[in-house]
Amino acid sequence: MTEAELIKKIKELKTIKPRKDWVLLTKSQILGEETPKFELFPFFKPAYAGLFFLLLLVGLIELSQGALPGDPLYSLKRITEKAQAVFVSQEERPNLNLELANKRLEELNKVAEANQVKRLAPALNEFETTKITAKKEVVNFIKNKSEKEAIKVAKDIAPKLNEVNEKEKKVYATLNIESTEESNQTAEKAVVEILIKDAKNSTLTEEQKADLVKVEEYYKSGDYQEALNLFMTGSLNPSY
Repeated sequence: MTEAELIKKIKELKTIKPRKDWVLLTKSQILGEETPKFELFPFFKPAYAGLFFLLLLVGLIELSQGALPGDPLYSLKRITEKAQAVFVSQEERPNLNLELANKRLEELNKVAEANQVKRLAPALNEFETTKITAKKEVVNFIKNKSEKEAIKVAKDIAPKLNEVNEKEKKVYATLNIESTEESNQTAEKAVVEILIKDAKNSTLTEEQKADLVKVEEYYKSGDYQEALNLFMTGSLNPSY
């Protein structure tokens, strides 16, 4: 190799740049610094772990709202409902539980429409359990009120209670089954008693008087559900 060729090679070496990772590694070794690490999942750092799992939980809760009995996320849906109930006042609990019974009916109806036989028993059980709890709370709530307060509560609860009963009849007719609560209408009885008493103390039209007679007939025969339905769908209903 001639002197001119050697000089040319040396000049070419000056144009060669070392790899960036080699420079960082060499620098850290000389200065005693830690080698920078590439983090593929920064959310798994302790500082972000709490936020990551919170976002994951929120996502699962949102997803669970469409779950049906028998689904993996259904238990989370029920837990969420119970947690929300904690923030509801005692005055609102009867209506809240009736709304939950209505939700259980909607779930049962979806299961029936999709012909999901395996989910039918769990869906029925969920509805019956929720309905019984709701009706017991209605009775206990009315018992602990003064006459004036009981009238207000009965008028407030009656539409939702009647809605659950009428929707139940339709869903159960589709399934060709009978309700296990046919002989237990204590909530309807308690509500209708108060509504009849209040109606008798009010000024009624001839049509309302005629409807009240029919309501009382159903009441005396023990068909409290039909008495409530007539009251809510006839002229005695304030919103009629």
